[in-house]
Amino acid sequence: MAKTLKQFLEENHLTLNDNAKLLFEKLGLDYEILKELEEKYGKSDKMSKSKHNTVDPDEMIEKYGADTVRLYTLFAAPPQNNFDWIESGVEGAHRFIKRVWNLVISNAEKIKDISYTKEDFKNLSEEDQKLRRKLHQTIKKVDEDITKEYQFNTAIASIMELVNEISSYKGNNTKVLKEAIENLILLLSPFTPFLSDTLWKEIGNTGFTINQPFPEYDEEALVEKTKEIPIQINGKVRGKVTVSADATEEDVLNVAKEDENIKRWLEGKQIVKTIFIKGKILNIVVK
Repeated sequence: MAKTLKQFLEENHLTLNDNAKLLFEKLGLDYEILKELEEKYGKSDKMSKSKHNTVDPDEMIEKYGADTVRLYTLFAAPPQNNFDWIESGVEGAHRFIKRVWNLVISNAEKIKDISYTKEDFKNLSEEDQKLRRKLHQTIKKVDEDITKEYQFNTAIASIMELVNEISSYKGNNTKVLKEAIENLILLLSPFTPFLSDTLWKEIGNTGFTINQPFPEYDEEALVEKTKEIPIQINGKVRGKVTVSADATEEDVLNVAKEDENIKRWLEGKQIVKTIFIKGKILNIVVK
């Protein structure tokens, strides 16, 4: 009985990855075809010199840049673990680097000549406090991940979250924005030094990021002074109110009663009871 291709590959300890990518590249074929074949006849093997399926770092650096390759390698897995090299993951790291570039460059002229001190960060708006809190939470986490556990992947993940926060910032406080972007660049410096040094100069600084002190987090900025509390009416969220972080049930209920979005759900109704989880949610039961 004739053997199937899959049986032949398995018996001879071969995989479709053996020189297949090189062949596809030379023939100008789409790698997606290879993925379909892998699903049908067997997955690719791990990288191995004997299998001739290793990735040439010089080629990757030439294609994506050294910062992208470094970022992906550190982000893909904890340092003690092995990982599969996936080019789509490298492309994802490259997209993130371009996103950081666009974010900083789009704000560079606005913040270039801005300076700030800790005194400038008193009596901030809720939006400004939110960005500063995320910044200093990230500084603390990156510092701990790098120095205590060498968890570069989780450190990079937290920096990515910070980029999301800066991108969604709706405030107009250039001092808060400058602090966030400046420290973002310094946090990225150990992972993407070339990008960081270039952006450091783009926002009006001199020298190299490696000569700058690593950011230190502000304990006060970590404290959440206000909370956004969802308000439910008979179990359905009908709005949200912003109150002080230590607001009591009575405080939240009073604010909710004055909120235009919630007030209309209470009109003509009798409040039977309230269910309150401090700092989390208030459910008002009406009939």
